[in-house]
Amino acid sequence: MTKILVLYYSSYGHLAKMADAVAEGARSAGADVDVRRVAETAPAEVAQAAGFRVDDSHPLFDDPNQLAQYDGIIVGAPTRFGRMASQMAAFWDKAGGVWFQGQLNGKVGGAFTSTASQHGGQETTLFSILTNLLHFGMTIVGLDYGFQGQMGVDEVKGGTPYGASTIADGDGSRLPSDVELEGARYQGRRIAETAAKLKA
Repeated sequence: MTKILVLYYSSYGHLAKMADAVAEGARSAGADVDVRRVAETAPAEVAQAAGFRVDDSHPLFDDPNQLAQYDGIIVGAPTRFGRMASQMAAFWDKAGGVWFQGQLNGKVGGAFTSTASQHGGQETTLFSILTNLLHFGMTIVGLDYGFQGQMGVDEVKGGTPYGASTIADGDGSRLPSDVELEGARYQGRRIAETAAKLKA
């Protein structure tokens, strides 16, 4: 059975919801899926002042050496000034041994994200994640235009060909919409399907 890891960081809960949707999509393709989060690295007083919500919805994943057991890894992180949040970057910075040994070469990777506004850095944040995954030797699968939900301007919505996304609004009050969650499911399914084909 294909094993998929959905690895995310979430400050306000948006990426946790998107991670669950990505996992649903991967499971619909027959994959065995683990949803895990990386550790909070912001000082407690900073997290409290910013209103971060304690994320205990999924177990922590803190050992990069465990990455090699997966056929596909889907990484979710919110934007921080146009790049992935430092919490996620810190996790990958600890994975040098995995990179050196080529343990992820040829495995499938993808990314998803959240921003406060429509033009708040979704694509650059996704690229910052994808750049990391490419350096680890992974084959990238985005949110292809087979998912038509990302098309049109009839409503505010995330979604780019580089990965599923959601828009949280400046105060974090907007939760992922049905369309955005469906995009996450679609991408999760496509990544699981691709991983299964490459593993065969």
